[in-house]
Amino acid sequence: MDHFTDRDKLRLLYTLAVNAHPILLQIFPGAEGWPLPKYLGSCGRFLVSTSTSPLQEFYAAPPDQAADLAHQLLRILESLRSNDLNYFLYFTHVDASMFGIFNNGHLFIRDASALGVIDRQEGSPAAARAAENPDIFSCLGAGCQAGLPPCDSVPEKQSVVLVCRQVLPQLLQGKFPSAVQEQIDVLLAKCGEGARPDPEVLEAASQLKSILRPLRTCDPRFAYRYPDCRYNDKF
Repeated sequence: MDHFTDRDKLRLLYTLAVNAHPILLQIFPGAEGWPLPKYLGSCGRFLVSTSTSPLQEFYAAPPDQAADLAHQLLRILESLRSNDLNYFLYFTHVDASMFGIFNNGHLFIRDASALGVIDRQEGSPAAARAAENPDIFSCLGAGCQAGLPPCDSVPEKQSVVLVCRQVLPQLLQGKFPSAVQEQIDVLLAKCGEGARPDPEVLEAASQLKSILRPLRTCDPRFAYRYPDCRYNDKF
Protein backbone atom coordinates (compact mmCIF):
# COMPACT_ATOMS: atom_id res chain seq x y z
CA MET A 1 0.00 0.00 0.00
CA ASP A 2 3.00 2.32 -0.42
CA HIS A 3 1.27 4.39 -3.11
CA PHE A 4 -1.93 4.81 -1.03
CA THR A 5 -2.74 8.07 0.68
CA ASP A 6 -3.66 7.98 4.36
CA ARG A 7 -7.29 8.41 3.31
CA ASP A 8 -7.05 5.43 0.96
CA LYS A 9 -5.47 3.30 3.70
CA LEU A 10 -8.15 4.28 6.19
CA ARG A 11 -10.93 3.48 3.71
CA LEU A 12 -9.39 0.10 2.89
CA LEU A 13 -8.78 -0.85 6.52
CA TYR A 14 -12.28 0.22 7.54
CA THR A 15 -13.82 -1.85 4.72
CA LEU A 16 -11.72 -4.87 5.70
CA ALA A 17 -12.75 -4.47 9.35
CA VAL A 18 -16.47 -4.13 8.57
CA ASN A 19 -16.83 -6.53 5.64
CA ALA A 20 -13.93 -8.09 3.72
CA HIS A 21 -16.25 -9.56 1.08
CA PRO A 22 -16.06 -6.73 -1.55
CA ILE A 23 -12.28 -6.44 -1.24
CA LEU A 24 -11.83 -10.16 -1.87
CA LEU A 25 -14.15 -10.01 -4.89
CA GLN A 26 -11.94 -7.33 -6.43
CA ILE A 27 -8.61 -9.00 -5.61
CA PHE A 28 -9.75 -12.46 -6.75
CA PRO A 29 -12.19 -11.78 -9.63
CA GLY A 30 -14.39 -14.51 -11.00
CA ALA A 31 -13.33 -13.50 -14.52
CA GLU A 32 -9.87 -14.88 -13.72
CA GLY A 33 -11.22 -18.25 -12.63
CA TRP A 34 -11.75 -17.69 -8.91
CA PRO A 35 -15.01 -19.28 -7.64
CA LEU A 36 -16.54 -15.95 -6.62
CA PRO A 37 -19.40 -13.82 -8.02
CA LYS A 38 -18.79 -10.73 -10.12
CA TYR A 39 -18.22 -7.45 -8.27
CA LEU A 40 -19.87 -4.30 -9.64
CA GLY A 41 -19.65 -0.73 -8.38
CA SER A 42 -17.00 1.30 -6.58
CA CYS A 43 -18.93 2.45 -3.51
CA GLY A 44 -20.16 -0.29 -1.22
CA ARG A 45 -21.18 -3.56 -2.83
CA PHE A 46 -23.59 -4.33 -5.64
CA LEU A 47 -23.95 -7.89 -6.90
CA VAL A 48 -26.08 -9.06 -9.79
CA SER A 49 -26.74 -12.79 -9.96
CA THR A 50 -29.60 -14.31 -11.92
CA SER A 51 -31.14 -17.71 -11.25
CA THR A 52 -28.94 -18.71 -8.34
CA SER A 53 -29.83 -20.94 -5.40
CA PRO A 54 -28.17 -21.63 -2.03
CA LEU A 55 -26.52 -25.01 -1.60
CA GLN A 56 -28.89 -26.15 1.16
CA GLU A 57 -31.73 -26.26 -1.38
CA PHE A 58 -29.91 -29.19 -3.03
CA TYR A 59 -29.75 -31.42 0.04
CA ALA A 60 -32.58 -33.47 -1.49
CA ALA A 61 -31.04 -33.47 -4.98
CA PRO A 62 -30.76 -36.74 -6.94
CA PRO A 63 -27.52 -38.71 -6.54
CA ASP A 64 -25.82 -37.54 -9.76
CA GLN A 65 -26.44 -33.87 -8.95
CA ALA A 66 -25.34 -34.28 -5.33
CA ALA A 67 -22.15 -36.00 -6.51
CA ASP A 68 -21.51 -33.21 -9.02
CA LEU A 69 -21.92 -30.45 -6.41
CA ALA A 70 -19.77 -32.25 -3.84
CA HIS A 71 -17.09 -32.86 -6.47
CA GLN A 72 -17.13 -29.17 -7.42
CA LEU A 73 -16.83 -28.13 -3.78
CA LEU A 74 -13.83 -30.39 -3.19
CA ARG A 75 -12.18 -29.04 -6.36
CA ILE A 76 -12.74 -25.48 -5.15
CA LEU A 77 -11.09 -26.26 -1.82
CA GLU A 78 -8.15 -27.75 -3.71
CA SER A 79 -7.77 -24.64 -5.88
CA LEU A 80 -7.98 -22.31 -2.87
CA ARG A 81 -5.21 -24.28 -1.19
CA SER A 82 -2.97 -24.73 -4.22
CA ASN A 83 -2.88 -22.33 -7.18
CA ASP A 84 -0.43 -20.71 -9.60
CA LEU A 85 -0.47 -17.38 -7.73
CA ASN A 86 0.78 -19.05 -4.54
CA TYR A 87 -2.09 -17.84 -2.36
CA PHE A 88 -3.58 -19.97 0.39
CA LEU A 89 -7.26 -19.13 0.90
CA TYR A 90 -9.00 -20.81 3.81
CA PHE A 91 -12.38 -20.65 5.56
CA THR A 92 -12.62 -19.44 9.14
CA HIS A 93 -16.07 -21.01 9.40
CA VAL A 94 -18.44 -22.76 7.00
CA ASP A 95 -22.15 -23.31 6.44
CA ALA A 96 -24.17 -24.25 3.38
CA SER A 97 -25.58 -20.73 2.90
CA MET A 98 -22.08 -19.54 1.96
CA PHE A 99 -22.23 -21.51 -1.31
CA GLY A 100 -24.54 -20.99 -4.25
CA ILE A 101 -25.31 -22.63 -7.58
CA PHE A 102 -25.88 -20.80 -10.86
CA ASN A 103 -28.64 -22.00 -13.17
CA ASN A 104 -26.01 -23.81 -15.27
CA GLY A 105 -25.11 -26.02 -12.30
CA HIS A 106 -21.87 -24.23 -11.49
CA LEU A 107 -21.10 -23.88 -7.77
CA PHE A 108 -19.51 -20.70 -6.36
CA ILE A 109 -18.75 -19.01 -3.04
CA ARG A 110 -21.56 -16.57 -2.24
CA ASP A 111 -20.04 -15.11 0.92
CA ALA A 112 -16.30 -14.45 0.90
CA SER A 113 -16.26 -12.60 4.24
CA ALA A 114 -15.28 -15.84 6.01
CA LEU A 115 -12.24 -16.37 3.77
CA GLY A 116 -8.74 -15.77 5.08
CA VAL A 117 -5.84 -15.17 2.71
CA ILE A 118 -2.17 -16.01 3.13
CA ASP A 119 0.38 -14.94 0.54
CA ARG A 120 2.79 -17.86 0.61
CA GLN A 121 5.39 -15.86 -1.27
CA GLU A 122 5.31 -12.68 0.80
CA GLY A 123 4.00 -13.99 4.12
CA SER A 124 6.40 -13.78 7.03
CA PRO A 125 5.40 -15.94 10.00
CA ALA A 126 8.29 -14.62 12.11
CA ALA A 127 7.20 -11.01 11.73
CA ALA A 128 3.67 -11.93 12.81
CA ARG A 129 4.69 -13.19 16.24
CA ALA A 130 4.57 -9.79 17.89
CA ALA A 131 3.96 -9.75 21.63
CA GLU A 132 1.28 -7.07 21.41
CA ASN A 133 -1.75 -6.82 19.20
CA PRO A 134 -2.53 -3.09 18.83
CA ASP A 135 -5.67 -1.74 17.24
CA ILE A 136 -5.23 -1.78 13.47
CA PHE A 137 -6.49 1.80 13.00
CA SER A 138 -4.06 3.28 15.52
CA CYS A 139 -1.21 2.03 13.33
CA LEU A 140 -2.10 4.54 10.62
CA GLY A 141 -0.92 7.43 12.72
CA ALA A 142 1.61 5.77 15.00
CA GLY A 143 3.30 3.64 12.34
CA CYS A 144 3.15 0.54 14.53
CA GLN A 145 3.22 -3.03 13.31
CA ALA A 146 -0.10 -4.78 13.79
CA GLY A 147 0.26 -8.26 15.30
CA LEU A 148 -1.35 -10.97 13.22
CA PRO A 149 -1.68 -14.74 13.72
CA PRO A 150 1.34 -16.62 12.34
CA CYS A 151 0.78 -17.77 8.79
CA ASP A 152 1.90 -21.26 9.70
CA SER A 153 -0.76 -21.50 12.43
CA VAL A 154 -3.44 -22.21 9.80
CA PRO A 155 -3.31 -25.91 8.83
CA GLU A 156 -3.66 -27.00 5.20
CA LYS A 157 -6.61 -29.17 6.19
CA GLN A 158 -8.70 -26.39 7.80
CA SER A 159 -11.23 -25.76 5.02
CA VAL A 160 -11.49 -29.45 4.16
CA VAL A 161 -12.28 -30.40 7.76
CA LEU A 162 -14.97 -27.70 8.00
CA VAL A 163 -16.65 -28.67 4.72
CA CYS A 164 -16.47 -32.43 5.37
CA ARG A 165 -18.00 -31.86 8.80
CA GLN A 166 -20.58 -29.12 8.17
CA VAL A 167 -21.71 -29.39 4.53
CA LEU A 168 -20.99 -32.62 2.68
CA PRO A 169 -22.73 -35.08 5.04
CA GLN A 170 -26.11 -33.41 4.49
CA LEU A 171 -25.53 -33.35 0.73
CA LEU A 172 -24.33 -36.95 0.33
CA GLN A 173 -26.04 -38.98 3.03
CA GLY A 174 -28.22 -41.89 1.89
CA LYS A 175 -27.91 -41.12 -1.84
CA PHE A 176 -25.96 -44.04 -3.25
CA PRO A 177 -25.91 -47.88 -3.29
CA SER A 178 -24.88 -49.31 0.07
CA ALA A 179 -21.32 -50.31 -0.89
CA VAL A 180 -20.55 -46.88 -2.37
CA GLN A 181 -22.36 -45.04 0.42
CA GLU A 182 -20.28 -46.89 3.01
CA GLN A 183 -17.06 -45.77 1.32
CA ILE A 184 -18.30 -42.18 1.14
CA ASP A 185 -19.34 -42.16 4.81
CA VAL A 186 -15.95 -43.53 5.93
CA LEU A 187 -14.06 -40.92 3.92
CA LEU A 188 -16.33 -38.11 5.15
CA ALA A 189 -15.59 -39.15 8.72
CA LYS A 190 -11.85 -39.14 8.03
CA CYS A 191 -11.68 -35.79 6.24
CA GLY A 192 -13.92 -34.18 8.88
CA GLU A 193 -11.75 -35.28 11.79
CA GLY A 194 -9.66 -32.31 12.84
CA ALA A 195 -7.36 -34.38 15.05
CA ARG A 196 -5.93 -36.25 12.05
CA PRO A 197 -2.68 -35.01 10.45
CA ASP A 198 -3.00 -32.79 7.38
CA PRO A 199 -1.84 -35.46 4.87
CA GLU A 200 -4.45 -37.96 6.08
CA VAL A 201 -7.29 -35.45 5.85
CA LEU A 202 -6.24 -34.24 2.39
CA GLU A 203 -5.80 -37.81 1.14
CA ALA A 204 -9.30 -38.74 2.38
CA ALA A 205 -10.73 -35.72 0.53
CA SER A 206 -8.83 -36.70 -2.62
CA GLN A 207 -10.17 -40.26 -2.44
CA LEU A 208 -13.69 -38.95 -1.90
CA LYS A 209 -13.36 -36.72 -4.97
CA SER A 210 -12.22 -39.73 -7.02
CA ILE A 211 -15.25 -41.75 -5.90
CA LEU A 212 -17.67 -38.93 -6.71
CA ARG A 213 -16.30 -38.21 -10.16
CA PRO A 214 -17.79 -41.22 -12.00
CA LEU A 215 -21.07 -40.83 -10.10
CA ARG A 216 -21.78 -37.62 -12.03
CA THR A 217 -23.68 -37.77 -15.30
CA CYS A 218 -23.03 -35.86 -18.49
CA ASP A 219 -26.24 -34.21 -19.65
CA PRO A 220 -27.60 -30.70 -20.35
CA ARG A 221 -28.69 -30.22 -16.71
CA PHE A 222 -25.02 -29.52 -16.00
CA ALA A 223 -24.58 -26.87 -18.68
CA TYR A 224 -21.36 -25.54 -17.13
CA ARG A 225 -19.54 -28.67 -18.37
CA TYR A 226 -21.85 -29.97 -21.13
CA PRO A 227 -21.16 -30.97 -23.90
CA ASP A 228 -17.42 -30.75 -23.03
CA CYS A 229 -17.79 -33.73 -20.67
CA ARG A 230 -18.54 -35.93 -23.68
CA TYR A 231 -15.10 -35.37 -25.18
CA ASN A 232 -12.74 -34.35 -22.36
CA ASP A 233 -11.88 -36.38 -19.27
CA LYS A 234 -11.23 -33.12 -17.40
CA PHE A 235 -14.97 -32.69 -17.02
